[in-house]
Amino acid sequence: MKTIVLIKQVPDTETKVKVNPGETDINREGINLVLNPYDEFAAEEAIKIKEAKGGEVVVCTLGEKKAEEAIRTALAMGADRAIRLDGEAFAGSDNYATAKALAKAIEKEGDYDLILCGKQAVDDDSAQVGTLVAEMLGIPSASLVINCEVGDGSVTITREIEGGNQELEIAMPCLLTAQKGLNEPRYPSLPGIMKAKRKKLDVLSAGDLGLGADEAGAAGSKTAIKELSMPPERKAGQVFEGEPEEIVPKVAQLLREEAKVI
Repeated sequence: MKTIVLIKQVPDTETKVKVNPGETDINREGINLVLNPYDEFAAEEAIKIKEAKGGEVVVCTLGEKKAEEAIRTALAMGADRAIRLDGEAFAGSDNYATAKALAKAIEKEGDYDLILCGKQAVDDDSAQVGTLVAEMLGIPSASLVINCEVGDGSVTITREIEGGNQELEIAMPCLLTAQKGLNEPRYPSLPGIMKAKRKKLDVLSAGDLGLGADEAGAAGSKTAIKELSMPPERKAGQVFEGEPEEIVPKVAQLLREEAKVI
């Protein structure tokens, strides 16, 4: 059984993000980049399936050389090999162009049973790439998966929906996006980290995928970021000292006259 895991390298959620005025990306200087947390759930599930059913786990991402740090994390967890999509042609890729490149890479890889990815990346929170890839490949998909049981030619999954959970049986090949609660990702062991350095990692260009100049990167994108800006700083809060019977009328007056919430 072959499982493909789509991953993304993202800024650590504890990183203090900075935006340069007028620019369309965050200032990445000095930022700690990590494997997207939701993709960790996907990688862990793929490895668990391999341990139970046998087969192979292939990691795939679109990113520059630095993205290999995230790839090596997944390989150290237990994935077998990886594919990285890189080249100037991919610059400026939005969710649509990214999904198209990943779908082309999966088609080139071929003979897969299951595709797993995180429900969303924690940098843009778009939650679009996974389902776009499934649509482009013409396979069924399910999002927000919190339980997955692989059977003979199908998977039985439980996914979160508003107000409860939904159980589905889906024919393979299919794509699932992982939600928190699906599993508990393992920490890469020292032997795993050492082995990851020797595992195969292929780098493919847009040309390798048969993507023309008008299909990849900004040229193939449907959207573009015009500008990023930080939210305005909050005003300092007010501190009231004294007895409750003195403070409550003041707070109520401010909530009514200034905040206008009562």
